[in-house]
Amino acid sequence: MTDTPLDHIRNFAIIAHIDHGKSTLADRLIQATGALSEREMTNQVLDSMELERERGITIKAQTVRLAYRARNGESYQLNLMDTPGHVDFAYEVSRSLAAVEGSLLVVDASQGVEAQTLANVYQAIEAGHEIVPVLNKIDLPAAEPERVKAQIEDVIGLDASDAVEISAKTGLNIEGVLEALVTRLPPPRGDADAPLKALLVDSWYDSYLGVVALVRVKDGRLRHGQRIRMMSTGAVHPLEQIGVFTPRMVPVEALGPGEIGYITAAIKTVADCKVGDTITEDRAPAAVALPGFKPSVPVVWCGLYPTDADDFEKLRDSLAKLRLNDASFHYEMETSAALGFGFRCGFLGLLHLEIVQERLSREFDLDLIATAPSVVYRVFRSNGTMSELHNPADMPDGSVIEHIEEPWIKATIMVPDDYLGAVLQLCNDRRGEQADLTYVGNRAMAVYRLPLNEVVFDFYDRLKSVSRGYASFDYAMDGYRPGELVRISILVNGDPVDALSFIAHRAAADARGRAICARLKELIPRQLFKIAVQAAIGGRVIARETIGALSKDVTAKCYGGDITRKRKLLEKQKEGKKRMRQFGKVEIPQSAFIAALKMDA
Repeated sequence: MTDTPLDHIRNFAIIAHIDHGKSTLADRLIQATGALSEREMTNQVLDSMELERERGITIKAQTVRLAYRARNGESYQLNLMDTPGHVDFAYEVSRSLAAVEGSLLVVDASQGVEAQTLANVYQAIEAGHEIVPVLNKIDLPAAEPERVKAQIEDVIGLDASDAVEISAKTGLNIEGVLEALVTRLPPPRGDADAPLKALLVDSWYDSYLGVVALVRVKDGRLRHGQRIRMMSTGAVHPLEQIGVFTPRMVPVEALGPGEIGYITAAIKTVADCKVGDTITEDRAPAAVALPGFKPSVPVVWCGLYPTDADDFEKLRDSLAKLRLNDASFHYEMETSAALGFGFRCGFLGLLHLEIVQERLSREFDLDLIATAPSVVYRVFRSNGTMSELHNPADMPDGSVIEHIEEPWIKATIMVPDDYLGAVLQLCNDRRGEQADLTYVGNRAMAVYRLPLNEVVFDFYDRLKSVSRGYASFDYAMDGYRPGELVRISILVNGDPVDALSFIAHRAAADARGRAICARLKELIPRQLFKIAVQAAIGGRVIARETIGALSKDVTAKCYGGDITRKRKLLEKQKEGKKRMRQFGKVEIPQSAFIAALKMDA
C-alpha cells in the first residue's frame, strides 16, 4: 500500500441524533467508493454486532478506510468513523471525535434538529472540528429542507446555506457528500520523521489475535518489527500485525501520520491496554504523551452476580475483556449476603446497563442476576467525613448521617408544541426545575434541572409515551444538591432482600414502596404457604402485600363419611403450612428482579 500524502487524507466522523441515518449514509459511502462489492454489501454494514442489528442502533463506533478519486482527478484516503447516537454512548462519540479532524452533521430533513443533534455538535465544536451539515431523507414527502436549514442556523449557529441535500436510502447525491469531504474538511497534521506518537482510540479482545487496538497515528510511523511502549503503563510489546479496515481487516506494511488502523502486539494482559494511552517506540520514545481522553464518570451503578457461584472467575475474566472494548464501563468487586460474590458495576445510563448485561450473556455465555440500579450519593456523617454511596444496602444508620446529597442533571428536551404540557407535567412530577423554555418554529426546547435518581428508572420511556415518541432528550451532569432521601428495604417472608433495596425521596417513598410490593405480589410464584412482602424505612413498615398460599386439596380422597375426618386433614394441613412458613425459603426468580425494577414509579 503506497504512502498517501497528508493533504490527501481526510479523517471524519458522522454525527447525528438517533435514526437520522448515520449508518445508512456510511453504507452508501462504502458502496460509492467501491470498498465492498454489491454481493458483500448488507444494510448497516458497520453495525457488526448482533445486538446492534436487532435493536437498530449503533453501540460501538466503527471505522473504515475508503479510497476516493475526486472530480479534480486526485486520489484521496478517507477514514470514516460511524458513531452512536444514543445519550448512553456519548463517551464512545467523544473518543471518536478526538481521533478525527472533521464531522458530517446528519440532520433528518423532516424532523429537524433534535436534542442529541445538539449534544453531538457541541462535542464536535469542542474538539475543534470543521463541520459539514448534511440534510438526509430529502426524498420524503414531509421533508422541509429550507425550514431545517434555518433551524440549524438558529439553534446551532452553523452556516447551513451550502448544506448537502441527500437521501442515504436511495443514494441520491452521495457524490456531493464525498466532494464536500475533500473540499471542505481540513487534512490532518503530523510529522513522519518525529518520534512515534499514536493515540489508542479503542481496543477489543479477539479469541484468535488476542488484544486488538485501534490507533490514530499523530507523528512518526508504525512499522513491522518495532517494539512499542504504552506511555501510561510503560509496558513494551513487539508489533505483530498492522492493518486497516476496508471494512474487512486488511494487513499493511506501515501506518503514517494522519492514518487510522489497527495493531496486534502480543498483549496478554488486558490492563496493559488503556484507551486514550499514547503508543510510542521503545528505542526512540516521544518526550510528551498525547492529551488522551477525559475519564468517563459512571452515573448508574448496579450489582452483577453469577447465578451459579462457580462462574465467579469466568465473570471476572469476561468483565476484564468487556472493559477493554468499552472504556465507559467500570466495575469493582463486592459481596452480598443473599447473592454471594459479584461485582458492583458503573454505567452511563440504563440502556448502557442493559446492553452490557446482554453482551455478557451472549458473548461470554453467563447467567447473571442484576440488583436494582442506583445513582452515586454523597453521605455526610455527623463526624465531618464524606463517603460516596454506590449501593443502597451500604447506607449507614440514620443517626450518624448529617445530610445526603444526590446528583442532578441538566436536561434538554425538544418536543412539538402539542405535547409540551404533558412533558412539563412529567418533569414537574419528577421534582424538576424549569431553567429555560424557547421555541424554534413549532417545536419547544425545554431545559430542566432534574434529580438523576428520578431519571434513571423509566423517565425516557415515560417521555416517549406522553409525547407519542416525538420528544428527544439529552442530559449533562449538573453537580450535587442536598435532598431528603431515605433507604427503602424490601422484606420477603421477613428476610431483607438487599438486591431490591433502593433509595428514594421521602415524599415519594410510600408510593414507591406500595408500588414495588404490589408488583412483587404479581411476580413471585405462590408457595404452599402465605408470603408477606413488605417495604420498610428503618424499622417502620410502610407497605405490605400478602401472596396467598397454593392450596392442595387434601380432602380429595374422602368420599362421604364423617365430617370430622375432613376437618382433621384440614387442621393437619394448616399446621404444616404454619411450620413451612416458619422455615420456608422463598426463591425470587431472576425475571421477577428485572420486572420489579421496570416499574412506572
